[in-house]
Amino acid sequence: MTAPPTPTVAEELRAAGLRVTAARVALLETVRHGDHLDVEAVASGVRDRVGYISLQAVYDALHALTAAGLVRRIEPPGSPARFEGRVEDNHHHVICRSCGVVADVDCAVGEAPCLTASDDHGFAIDEAEVVYWGLCPACSTARSSWAPQSV
Repeated sequence: MTAPPTPTVAEELRAAGLRVTAARVALLETVRHGDHLDVEAVASGVRDRVGYISLQAVYDALHALTAAGLVRRIEPPGSPARFEGRVEDNHHHVICRSCGVVADVDCAVGEAPCLTASDDHGFAIDEAEVVYWGLCPACSTARSSWAPQSV
C-alpha cells in the first residue's frame, strides 16, 4: 500500500474554500517553515518569497487561514500573537520568560483535550490550552553566568 500523495498548498487552500493567491501560498509556506512567528516575521518571510505585501494583507490572510484551520494562532500573555502550522493536534507550548522563544510540547497525558475540567459548566470541551513558562537553556546559562561571584 502506498500513502496518498500529500496535497499541495494550493490544493489545501482550495479544499478550505479559499482563493489561491501567491501571497496566501507564500504565507502558509512561511508559517509552516517558521517557528511560532509573529506577524512581522511572517510578513518578512512572505516578502522574501513574493515581493511587497502590505501588513494589512498579511493580517487579513492570517485571519482567513486561521479561520480555515490551516494556521494556529497562539497568544502568549505579554507577547504579540504568534502563528504556527501545526494544527492537526492539541499540543501545548513552553515559553521563555526572558527571550520569548516558544517551543511545542505534546500533550502530557491521554487524548485531546488532554485535561479534564473539574467543572465543565455544561460545555462540550474539545481543546485544552496549557502554557508552560520558564527559562530556555540559553537564558538559563546566561543568567547563571551573570550571578555575582562571592569573594
